[in-house]
Amino acid sequence: MSDSVMTVMAIFLAAILMFIFPLMSTADRGDDISQQVVQTATTEFVDNIRSTGKITNDKYESFYQTIASTGNSFDVEMQVEVLDENSNKKTTQASASKVGENYSYTDYTTQILDKIENDGQYKLKEGDIVSVTVKNTNQTISQILKNFMYRVTGNGNYVIAAQHSGIVNVSAN
Repeated sequence: MSDSVMTVMAIFLAAILMFIFPLMSTADRGDDISQQVVQTATTEFVDNIRSTGKITNDKYESFYQTIASTGNSFDVEMQVEVLDENSNKKTTQASASKVGENYSYTDYTTQILDKIENDGQYKLKEGDIVSVTVKNTNQTISQILKNFMYRVTGNGNYVIAAQHSGIVNVSAN
């Protein structure tokens, strides 16, 4: 009887070692590839915005299609810190309380997307700061397998994420 229990345990252990762990490793590599695609697409999207000074519907749709091609769903958050220059008189002192200093306000994803839908583009000017953050919203196969094997819980965890930001170099025409 104990020999048959040991045989069943050995078969079970062999099945785990032969099938589950290679599957987990392959799923992890898939997540790594998706991470690279998302990071590269985010960097190219932000750098394109920085060099052209505008966000167009075509650029955004192309960016979203690129990251969605990984087979995951994503939450894209955009933020533009708009440099609003006070054109009153300029001062020579670098104090934020003096007249003539620059200040900024921030537009967020919904405001940017509304402007893109209504006007076809969101124009920026030199000195504005653009930031894009991307996080996956679905559970990948790797996450599902790890939750099954290791009893790791947490729906708020994401494994594929990217962020890139920079200062706009040119004003939009």
